[in-house]
Parts: sequence; C-alpha cells; structure tokens
Amino acid sequence: MRKYSPEWIGLSQDLKDVIKKHQNDVPIKIGELVKDFGVEVKISTLDVGISGMIHPTQNGYKIVINKHEPEYRRRFTLAHELAHFLLHRDLIGSGISDNVLYRSQLSDTREAEANRLASDILMPPEKLKEAQADLMMPKLADAVSPLAQLFKVSEEAMRIRLGMK
Repeated sequence: MRKYSPEWIGLSQDLKDVIKKHQNDVPIKIGELVKDFGVEVKISTLDVGISGMIHPTQNGYKIVINKHEPEYRRRFTLAHELAHFLLHRDLIGSGISDNVLYRSQLSDTREAEANRLASDILMPPEKLKEAQADLMMPKLADAVSPLAQLFKVSEEAMRIRLGMK
C-alpha cells in the first residue's frame, strides 16, 4: 500500500487539517468535507461520459455530480473534483469550455494528480491499514472487496490504492 501522494504532501497544513477533521470515521463523509471548503454540491443529470465537473459561481465554486452513476462512483468523483479545487483552482474558470472544468479536457497529468489526492482523501493510509488489520486476511487480494465496501469506493479504486495495479 502506498503512503500519501506527492499531491497530499504538497498541500498546506491548513488544508490537510480541514481534510483530516473528516477522516476520523470510515467511510469519509465526502459531502461534508466539500462543504467545509465552501464548495456547493449538486447531484444532477449530466451528459453520458461526464461523471462530474466544477465551475465558478458568484459566491465561489460548485461541483456537479452525475446522479446516474453508482454511489461509489459519485463519491470518488466528488473527491476528484475537490482535488481539482485544491490543486488546480487557477484553471477553473479560465475559459475552459465556458468556464466549466471538465475532467476530459485536462491533461492526463492533472487527472492523475486529482485521482491520487482523491484516493488520499477517501482512503487515508492510517485508516486503511487499521481496517486491513481488523479484517485479519493474510492475502491482500481477499481484503479488496470488504475494504472497498467499508470505504464505499470501487474495488478498482481499492486495488490501485493498495498498490495492486
């Protein structure tokens, strides 16, 4: 299992403190965390292939999540869009697709950065290690499904987080 990402390490202590305040319980209450950053969240119908987006509003920022996706996907998308807010705020509203930051229009590098930080937010190493120990499963592969259910993420996201992919 990997430790914290370079994206997490690069965050200011103030930002980390806000995030950590929400990481005491599993699954992480990602909606509450996003609101603590003053970002509005809306669940709505989006075009096929669009999981989420973030855009500026008169009072700050709004993340819109596709309501037609499964809960684990909406949770990761919300964490991913929050990661864009924390890491790439300077790109939001800079003329990219009518002031909306769609994931498909960013570089693979920025997408990977947002994915790594989203994983750190939803699956903090300490909590993941505790949960893994509690399961008492000698084979890591056997722990993927129960850990994914506990953290309310996809098995694919869990495999990546555990360093299995």
